[in-house]
Amino acid sequence: MIDLDYNKTDGLIPAIVQDYRTGEVLMLAYMNKEAWNLTLSSGKASFYSRSRQKLWVKGETSGNVQLVKEIRIDCDNDTVLLKVDQIGDAACHTGYRSCFHKKVEKNSIKVDGIKVFDPEEVYNQ
Repeated sequence: MIDLDYNKTDGLIPAIVQDYRTGEVLMLAYMNKEAWNLTLSSGKASFYSRSRQKLWVKGETSGNVQLVKEIRIDCDNDTVLLKVDQIGDAACHTGYRSCFHKKVEKNSIKVDGIKVFDPEEVYNQ
C-alpha cells in the first residue's frame, strides 16, 4: 500500500505530468485518493477536477489519453510525477500539446506552441 500525504492540501496532491520520451512537462493537475487509485488500477492518468468538483480520466472527452509509464513520488509523499505516453497530440484542454505554452518575454506573454485542436469543437459538442 502506497501512503501519500493528502493532509497538507485539503485532500488533493499535485500531479506533474511529463512526456516519458522527451521529458517535456505537459501539465499539472491534482489527484485525490480516488484518482490515485484509478490511475494505479487502470494505467491511465486520472485526476480530480477542482473546477468541476469531480473525478476525470485524462482524454475521456478529447481522446488525448495519457498512459502511465512510470510514477515517481517526492520526498514528502505529497506530490507525484507521472511519466506518460501522450496518446493524441495535446495534453492541454486549450488545444496545445503542453499546458505550459506561454512564455514570459520582456514582461509580456508570448504563445510558444502550436494549437493542435479547437477546444470548442471538442468540448462543446
